[in-house]
Amino acid sequence: MQTVVGIRFKKAGKIYYFDPNGIDLRPGCFAIVETSRGLEFGEVVVMPKEVPDEEVVQPLKKVIRAANCDDCQQILENRRKEEEAFDICLEKIEAHGLEMKLVDVEYTFDRSKIIFYFTADGRVDFRELVKDLASVFRTRIELRQIGVRDEAKMIGGIGPCGRVLCCHTFLGEFEPISIRMAKDQNLSLNPSKISGACGRLMCCLRYESDAYELARSEAEEEMEIITEEDLEDLEDLEDLS
Repeated sequence: MQTVVGIRFKKAGKIYYFDPNGIDLRPGCFAIVETSRGLEFGEVVVMPKEVPDEEVVQPLKKVIRAANCDDCQQILENRRKEEEAFDICLEKIEAHGLEMKLVDVEYTFDRSKIIFYFTADGRVDFRELVKDLASVFRTRIELRQIGVRDEAKMIGGIGPCGRVLCCHTFLGEFEPISIRMAKDQNLSLNPSKISGACGRLMCCLRYESDAYELARSEAEEEMEIITEEDLEDLEDLEDLS
Protein backbone atom coordinates (compact mmCIF):
# COMPACT_ATOMS: atom_id res chain seq x y z
CA MET A 1 0.00 0.00 0.00
CA GLN A 2 1.08 3.55 -0.68
CA THR A 3 -0.21 6.89 0.58
CA VAL A 4 -1.27 9.44 -2.06
CA VAL A 5 -2.96 12.84 -2.04
CA GLY A 6 -5.06 14.26 -4.90
CA ILE A 7 -4.20 17.75 -6.16
CA ARG A 8 -5.85 19.88 -8.84
CA PHE A 9 -4.06 22.76 -10.59
CA LYS A 10 -6.99 24.34 -12.40
CA LYS A 11 -10.65 24.81 -11.64
CA ALA A 12 -12.48 21.67 -12.86
CA GLY A 13 -9.10 20.33 -13.99
CA LYS A 14 -7.82 16.78 -13.85
CA ILE A 15 -6.80 15.44 -10.43
CA TYR A 16 -3.18 14.31 -10.11
CA TYR A 17 -1.82 12.19 -7.29
CA PHE A 18 1.35 12.81 -5.31
CA ASP A 19 3.23 11.44 -2.33
CA PRO A 20 2.15 13.64 0.64
CA ASN A 21 5.67 13.24 2.03
CA GLY A 22 4.41 13.14 5.61
CA ILE A 23 2.85 16.62 5.35
CA ASP A 24 -0.55 17.18 6.98
CA LEU A 25 -2.84 18.10 4.07
CA ARG A 26 -6.61 18.57 4.00
CA PRO A 27 -9.07 19.31 1.16
CA GLY A 28 -9.19 23.04 0.50
CA CYS A 29 -5.54 23.56 1.44
CA PHE A 30 -2.88 24.50 -1.11
CA ALA A 31 0.47 22.85 -1.69
CA ILE A 32 3.66 23.19 -3.71
CA VAL A 33 4.44 20.01 -5.63
CA GLU A 34 7.08 18.78 -8.02
CA THR A 35 5.84 18.15 -11.58
CA SER A 36 7.38 17.55 -14.99
CA ARG A 37 7.07 21.31 -15.57
CA GLY A 38 8.86 22.17 -12.33
CA LEU A 39 7.32 23.41 -9.10
CA GLU A 40 3.57 24.00 -9.27
CA PHE A 41 0.90 25.43 -6.95
CA GLY A 42 -2.21 23.29 -6.54
CA GLU A 43 -5.28 22.75 -4.38
CA VAL A 44 -5.73 19.60 -2.32
CA VAL A 45 -9.03 17.99 -3.35
CA VAL A 46 -8.51 14.40 -2.15
CA MET A 47 -7.09 13.96 1.33
CA PRO A 48 -4.22 11.47 1.85
CA LYS A 49 -5.38 7.87 1.49
CA GLU A 50 -3.92 4.39 1.13
CA VAL A 51 -4.06 2.74 -2.30
CA PRO A 52 -2.61 -0.55 -3.62
CA ASP A 53 0.86 -0.28 -5.14
CA GLU A 54 -0.38 -1.52 -8.53
CA GLU A 55 -2.79 1.44 -8.81
CA VAL A 56 0.00 4.01 -8.42
CA VAL A 57 1.47 5.47 -11.61
CA GLN A 58 5.23 5.60 -11.14
CA PRO A 59 7.25 7.62 -10.57
CA LEU A 60 5.11 9.21 -7.85
CA LYS A 61 6.39 12.74 -7.26
CA LYS A 62 6.35 14.30 -3.82
CA VAL A 63 4.63 17.27 -2.24
CA ILE A 64 7.36 19.81 -1.44
CA ARG A 65 5.50 21.79 1.21
CA ALA A 66 2.17 23.26 2.20
CA ALA A 67 1.69 26.63 0.50
CA ASN A 68 2.42 29.70 2.61
CA CYS A 69 1.48 33.38 2.29
CA ASP A 70 4.43 34.12 0.01
CA ASP A 71 3.37 31.34 -2.36
CA CYS A 72 -0.18 32.69 -2.51
CA GLN A 73 1.16 36.17 -3.19
CA GLN A 74 3.28 34.83 -6.04
CA ILE A 75 0.24 33.16 -7.59
CA LEU A 76 -1.63 36.48 -7.50
CA GLU A 77 1.35 38.18 -9.13
CA ASN A 78 1.44 35.46 -11.78
CA ARG A 79 -2.24 36.10 -12.57
CA ARG A 80 -1.50 39.79 -13.07
CA LYS A 81 1.43 38.97 -15.35
CA GLU A 82 -0.75 36.56 -17.34
CA GLU A 83 -3.17 39.38 -18.16
CA GLU A 84 -0.30 41.53 -19.38
CA ALA A 85 1.16 38.66 -21.42
CA PHE A 86 -2.26 38.04 -23.01
CA ASP A 87 -2.47 41.61 -24.33
CA ILE A 88 1.12 41.56 -25.59
CA CYS A 89 0.60 38.24 -27.38
CA LEU A 90 -2.54 39.56 -29.09
CA GLU A 91 -0.51 42.46 -30.48
CA LYS A 92 2.22 40.11 -31.70
CA ILE A 93 -0.28 37.77 -33.36
CA GLU A 94 -1.81 40.70 -35.24
CA ALA A 95 1.63 42.00 -36.21
CA HIS A 96 2.60 38.61 -37.66
CA GLY A 97 -0.77 38.25 -39.41
CA LEU A 98 -1.43 34.77 -38.01
CA GLU A 99 -4.84 33.09 -38.33
CA MET A 100 -5.17 32.00 -34.70
CA LYS A 101 -7.34 32.86 -31.70
CA LEU A 102 -5.59 33.33 -28.36
CA VAL A 103 -7.62 31.67 -25.59
CA ASP A 104 -5.56 31.78 -22.41
CA VAL A 105 -2.10 32.39 -20.95
CA GLU A 106 -0.53 30.50 -18.08
CA TYR A 107 2.65 31.15 -16.12
CA THR A 108 4.23 28.18 -14.35
CA PHE A 109 4.53 28.78 -10.60
CA ASP A 110 8.27 29.50 -10.75
CA ARG A 111 7.81 31.62 -13.92
CA SER A 112 10.25 29.44 -15.83
CA LYS A 113 7.79 29.06 -18.70
CA ILE A 114 4.78 30.83 -20.22
CA ILE A 115 2.18 28.74 -22.03
CA PHE A 116 -0.09 30.39 -24.61
CA TYR A 117 -3.23 28.41 -25.52
CA PHE A 118 -4.85 29.08 -28.88
CA THR A 119 -7.31 27.68 -31.40
CA ALA A 120 -6.96 27.65 -35.17
CA ASP A 121 -8.68 26.00 -38.13
CA GLY A 122 -5.46 24.33 -39.25
CA ARG A 123 -1.76 24.22 -38.57
CA VAL A 124 -0.08 27.54 -37.82
CA ASP A 125 3.59 28.36 -38.36
CA PHE A 126 4.24 30.31 -35.18
CA ARG A 127 8.03 29.96 -35.04
CA GLU A 128 8.66 33.67 -35.57
CA LEU A 129 5.99 34.51 -33.00
CA VAL A 130 7.72 32.32 -30.41
CA LYS A 131 11.04 34.09 -31.05
CA ASP A 132 9.34 37.46 -30.73
CA LEU A 133 7.65 36.53 -27.45
CA ALA A 134 10.86 35.03 -26.05
CA SER A 135 12.68 38.29 -26.72
CA VAL A 136 9.99 40.18 -24.78
CA PHE A 137 9.56 37.90 -21.76
CA ARG A 138 13.08 36.46 -21.55
CA THR A 139 11.85 33.00 -20.58
CA ARG A 140 10.76 29.75 -22.21
CA ILE A 141 7.69 30.08 -24.43
CA GLU A 142 5.24 27.35 -25.38
CA LEU A 143 2.34 27.76 -27.80
CA ARG A 144 -0.24 25.00 -27.44
CA GLN A 145 -3.10 24.50 -29.89
CA ILE A 146 -6.31 23.26 -28.24
CA GLY A 147 -9.73 22.11 -29.45
CA VAL A 148 -13.08 23.84 -29.15
CA ARG A 149 -14.13 21.76 -26.12
CA ASP A 150 -10.98 22.79 -24.25
CA GLU A 151 -11.65 26.39 -25.24
CA ALA A 152 -15.15 26.27 -23.74
CA LYS A 153 -13.73 24.67 -20.59
CA MET A 154 -11.22 27.50 -20.15
CA ILE A 155 -13.49 30.43 -21.03
CA GLY A 156 -16.76 29.18 -19.55
CA GLY A 157 -20.24 30.38 -20.42
CA ILE A 158 -23.93 29.61 -19.95
CA GLY A 159 -25.44 26.44 -21.35
CA PRO A 160 -28.97 26.03 -22.80
CA CYS A 161 -30.08 24.87 -19.33
CA GLY A 162 -29.27 28.32 -17.94
CA ARG A 163 -26.39 27.09 -15.78
CA VAL A 164 -22.63 27.65 -16.08
CA LEU A 165 -21.04 25.09 -18.41
CA CYS A 166 -20.37 21.73 -16.72
CA CYS A 167 -16.89 21.50 -18.23
CA HIS A 168 -16.01 24.83 -16.64
CA THR A 169 -17.37 24.02 -13.19
CA PHE A 170 -16.80 20.36 -12.31
CA LEU A 171 -15.96 18.04 -15.23
CA GLY A 172 -12.34 17.02 -14.75
CA GLU A 173 -12.05 15.14 -18.03
CA PHE A 174 -14.06 14.87 -21.24
CA GLU A 175 -15.76 11.53 -21.87
CA PRO A 176 -16.69 10.16 -25.31
CA ILE A 177 -20.14 11.26 -26.50
CA SER A 178 -21.98 9.85 -29.53
CA ILE A 179 -25.12 10.65 -31.48
CA ARG A 180 -26.47 7.26 -30.37
CA MET A 181 -26.86 8.64 -26.84
CA ALA A 182 -29.27 11.26 -28.16
CA LYS A 183 -31.18 8.59 -30.12
CA ASP A 184 -31.47 6.32 -27.07
CA GLN A 185 -32.95 9.22 -25.08
CA ASN A 186 -35.48 10.01 -27.85
CA LEU A 187 -34.09 13.52 -28.24
CA SER A 188 -34.36 15.68 -31.32
CA LEU A 189 -31.41 15.11 -33.61
CA ASN A 190 -31.42 18.76 -34.62
CA PRO A 191 -27.77 19.86 -34.14
CA SER A 192 -28.87 23.15 -32.57
CA LYS A 193 -30.80 21.23 -29.90
CA ILE A 194 -28.12 18.76 -28.84
CA SER A 195 -24.95 20.83 -29.31
CA GLY A 196 -23.26 22.78 -26.53
CA ALA A 197 -21.60 26.18 -26.55
CA CYS A 198 -18.51 24.60 -28.10
CA GLY A 199 -20.51 23.34 -31.08
CA ARG A 200 -19.97 19.68 -30.18
CA LEU A 201 -22.48 17.23 -28.69
CA MET A 202 -23.47 18.31 -25.16
CA CYS A 203 -21.59 16.60 -22.34
CA CYS A 204 -24.86 16.12 -20.43
CA LEU A 205 -25.97 13.52 -23.01
CA ARG A 206 -23.58 11.25 -21.16
CA TYR A 207 -25.18 11.72 -17.75
CA GLU A 208 -28.29 9.56 -18.35
CA SER A 209 -26.77 7.25 -20.96
CA ASP A 210 -25.96 4.49 -18.46
CA ALA A 211 -29.50 4.66 -17.01
CA TYR A 212 -31.01 4.25 -20.48
CA GLU A 213 -28.66 1.33 -21.21
CA LEU A 214 -29.69 -0.37 -17.96
CA ALA A 215 -33.40 0.23 -18.57
CA ARG A 216 -33.16 -1.17 -22.09
CA SER A 217 -31.28 -4.30 -20.97
CA GLU A 218 -33.84 -4.92 -18.19
CA ALA A 219 -36.68 -4.49 -20.67
CA GLU A 220 -35.04 -6.97 -23.05
CA GLU A 221 -34.69 -9.50 -20.22
CA GLU A 222 -38.38 -9.09 -19.34
CA MET A 223 -39.32 -9.57 -22.99
CA GLU A 224 -37.29 -12.79 -23.08
CA ILE A 225 -39.07 -14.07 -19.97
CA ILE A 226 -42.49 -13.20 -21.39
CA THR A 227 -41.63 -14.84 -24.69
CA GLU A 228 -40.63 -18.10 -22.98
CA GLU A 229 -43.85 -18.14 -20.92
CA ASP A 230 -45.92 -17.47 -24.00
CA LEU A 231 -44.26 -20.38 -25.80
CA GLU A 232 -45.02 -22.72 -22.90
CA ASP A 233 -48.67 -21.62 -22.92
CA LEU A 234 -48.88 -22.30 -26.64
CA GLU A 235 -47.44 -25.78 -26.18
CA ASP A 236 -50.00 -26.52 -23.46
CA LEU A 237 -52.82 -25.41 -25.76
CA GLU A 238 -51.53 -27.66 -28.52
CA ASP A 239 -51.44 -30.64 -26.15
CA LEU A 240 -55.06 -30.00 -25.10
CA SER A 241 -56.19 -29.77 -28.68
